Amino acid sequence: MPGAIYAEGLVKTFGDVRALDGVDLDVPEGTVLGLLGPNGAGKTTTVRCLTTLLRPDRGSAVVAGIDVLKHPDAVRRSIGLSGQFAAVDEYLTGRENLQMVGQLYQMKAKAAKVRAAELLEQFHLADAADRPAKTYSGGMRRRLDLAAALVVSPPVMFMDEPTTGLDPRNRQQLWEVIKQLVSGGTTLLLTTQYLEEADHLAHDIAVVDHGRVIARGTSDELKARTGGERVEVVVHEREHIATASEVLSAFGRGQGEVAVEEHMRKLTVPVTGGAKLLAEVIRELDTRGIEIDDIGLRRPTLDDVFLSLTGHVAEVKDEENGAASAKQGGEQDTKQSGKDTVK
Repeated sequence: MPGAIYAEGLVKTFGDVRALDGVDLDVPEGTVLGLLGPNGAGKTTTVRCLTTLLRPDRGSAVVAGIDVLKHPDAVRRSIGLSGQFAAVDEYLTGRENLQMVGQLYQMKAKAAKVRAAELLEQFHLADAADRPAKTYSGGMRRRLDLAAALVVSPPVMFMDEPTTGLDPRNRQQLWEVIKQLVSGGTTLLLTTQYLEEADHLAHDIAVVDHGRVIARGTSDELKARTGGERVEVVVHEREHIATASEVLSAFGRGQGEVAVEEHMRKLTVPVTGGAKLLAEVIRELDTRGIEIDDIGLRRPTLDDVFLSLTGHVAEVKDEENGAASAKQGGEQDTKQSGKDTVK
C-alpha cells in the first residue's frame, strides 16, 4: 500500500534540461521526508508535480490516496503548499490574507476569522495582524505564507525550503510548528538545502541530484556513508599544506581523499576514531614540525554528503535553466493560482 505521498518514475523536461529523471518517492502517513539537495537538483520541480502545479512528462503520483494526474482538483483540496517564495497579497493585511484563504476553501466567514487569529498567534504575527503585508519584513511574509498553507489543517503538507529568509529564532519556532503538525498526524514533504534542518525534522531523507534520487536513509545513515566525522586542520604556513595533506591521508577513512582549500590553508579528511584519533593527528603534525592555527572534529556538511555520493561538490544552478519563459512567465501565474487553489 503506497504511503501518503507516492511517486514512481517522474520525468519532467524544460527544453534541453531534464529537471526530473525518474524520481521515485514513498512517504508513509504521519512522517516527514526531507528532500535534500542543492539548487537545481530537482526538488522544487518534484514538489510542483506532486501538487498539480506542473504536469510530469512521464510517471505517476498519488497524494493522500488520490491520483495526481487523474484528479488534480481533489488533490488540491487535500494538501497544503508553501512554495519557495512567499505568495501573499501585499495589499491585504495579514489577517485578511488568512481569512481570504479560509474562504477560498469555503470556510464560513466566522470560522475563517477564528482560524486566522489562531495562526497569527501561532506564527507570532498578532501584533502586525492589521498591517498591510507590504509593510512586513521578508521573514514576516514567509511566516504569513506558511500560516496560509495551514488554514485548513491539511492531511498532507508540502514545504519548499520553508526557512529561507528566516532568522535563527523564527527558524526554531517554525521547526516547533512542523513538529506539532506531524505529531497530529500530518504527512510532510520538506525540501531543504540544510542538513541541520533535515536532522531536526525528517524521519527519512532522500538526496536528489540532477533530477534523480541518489540516496535515501536517515540523517545518521547518510552521514555514516560520508565518513561520519571530519578532521579539519588550518595550517599556519602555506608551504606546509603538502606535508599536512600527507599526514592526514594516513589517518583518512577508506579511500577518503584530503580536501584542500589553499586560500584558507585548510585541509579536511573523513575519519573514524573520534577524539582519540584527533590527538594522534595533532602528535603527528607536531612531530613533522607543522604549526597549526586550528584543528577540530566536525560532522559532515551537505557538500561532504554530495562529494561522497556523487564525486562532486553540490552545484548551485537553476534547475529550469533553458526554460526561462516557463519559469519567469508561468511561475508567477502558477504561484497566484497556487495561492488560491492549493493553500
